[in-house]
Amino acid sequence: MLAAAAVTCGIFLVYGETLFPDLSDPVSLVLLSAWLFAIVLGSALGVVRHAEHVSERLGEPYGTLVLTLAIAAIEVMSITAVMMHGENNPTLVRDTLFSVTMIFMAGMVGIALLLGAIRHREQSFNLQGANAYLGLIVPLAVFSLVLPEFTRSTSGPTLTPAQQFMVGAMAAGLYIVFLFIQTGRHRDYFAQPDVAVEADAGEGHAPPPLLPHVLLLLAYIVPVVFLVEQLARPIDYVIGAFGAPHIVGGVIVAVLVTTPEAIGGVKAALRNRLQISVNVFLGSVLATIGLTVPIMLVVSNLIGLELVLGLQSTEMVLLLLVLVVNVITFSSGRTNLLQGAVHLLLFLAFLFLLFQD
Repeated sequence: MLAAAAVTCGIFLVYGETLFPDLSDPVSLVLLSAWLFAIVLGSALGVVRHAEHVSERLGEPYGTLVLTLAIAAIEVMSITAVMMHGENNPTLVRDTLFSVTMIFMAGMVGIALLLGAIRHREQSFNLQGANAYLGLIVPLAVFSLVLPEFTRSTSGPTLTPAQQFMVGAMAAGLYIVFLFIQTGRHRDYFAQPDVAVEADAGEGHAPPPLLPHVLLLLAYIVPVVFLVEQLARPIDYVIGAFGAPHIVGGVIVAVLVTTPEAIGGVKAALRNRLQISVNVFLGSVLATIGLTVPIMLVVSNLIGLELVLGLQSTEMVLLLLVLVVNVITFSSGRTNLLQGAVHLLLFLAFLFLLFQD
């Protein structure tokens, strides 16, 4: 896959302008979009595959931390590349953050809990770890995606430079404190409780070498970022041609960067290792908000891009609802089938309301 990604990058570097002659041709549009989407998704899966090998050497919670930071890096660089392509899309950061939150905290949590409950009836996780994640996700999500809609210092759902500094510093500062907690003093909060787990195939073999997987992880990130920028062209055309909501662009970016982690989290739930799923899903949302918001605030000011963060009323209701439901779900230390169904229905409502505001 790395070779295919490298060849694709070379083709678009040399012949990029000639490959987008007429996007109104449906055959060319579908083939080009499918080609780019497949290569980007395959490269993202390559990032996760090598991140998992790194995590196997490092153990928990470092394993999921490497994975979430790698995907967060892809997300930040991809958003920056897409925002700098063509017409400025001031809502892309907001739409991507909201989409990532809904995909993980509604869709992926729902699927993992549902499938895990079908196989294992009830599953347990470390309550203190889940509370640590949610204790940061809730205020940071509200400050980043809800507060801008209610401030009166600017017109529209935006923030003044001083307010941007406050929100960015809060997000970055709290995430740094969380990393110290996760990797140091309270790392046991993020370990799987003592339950019977299914043995992985090949368990007991010698750990893989670390350096090759680190280098390959970094190598896979480069084509993802470059090709997402190329994929932005057909996405922008489709949104404009069919009058689709602008949030669709954010959803597509979110799907690309969340799919690899989603697969890993669901597989962990099926192995009765729900704590890994919690670390992946909630950790990804926290990393997305804690890293993407401050970095994109800095980038937007440096290159003069407008940034709209405040959600509209429908999306705001969905965000607040999914935050409340997650607090309830992860308040007892055990999960069951009903909770998975609730999360999954919230995700289906999110998909439906994309086009039915």
